[in-house]
Amino acid sequence: MAARKLATEKQHQNLEERSTMAKYYVQSGTLRCVVSAENPRRAALWAVHRAMQQIMPIDETSPSEPEDKTLRAKEEGVMVLSGTISTSERGYGSSDAETMPTFQVVTEWNQLVNALDRLETMLGGE
Repeated sequence: MAARKLATEKQHQNLEERSTMAKYYVQSGTLRCVVSAENPRRAALWAVHRAMQQIMPIDETSPSEPEDKTLRAKEEGVMVLSGTISTSERGYGSSDAETMPTFQVVTEWNQLVNALDRLETMLGGE
């Protein structure tokens, strides 16, 4: 009985560890943002998503006209990615930053967006 209780507690602890999200400082080119994510790669993916929203019609539920995006870019500036994306839990420019090629992260982001689009189509969306 004690072994079963210990196993259950261990499973609960593992679940909590997996669902805990850390705060990451993500940096690439002119993009700097703080993201809550499960790991550095997912933080980088979310940052790429934010950057891509500037130019692509990603969220069709609240569409932005190209003119609106142009005006926003003029007022707020544009996030431009460099060749690598750095993520760190300690801050921008930290020596512990994990660096990954931007092209690799953008490719993975594109695959995720395409998978979501196919799923939406299969479920009867537009």
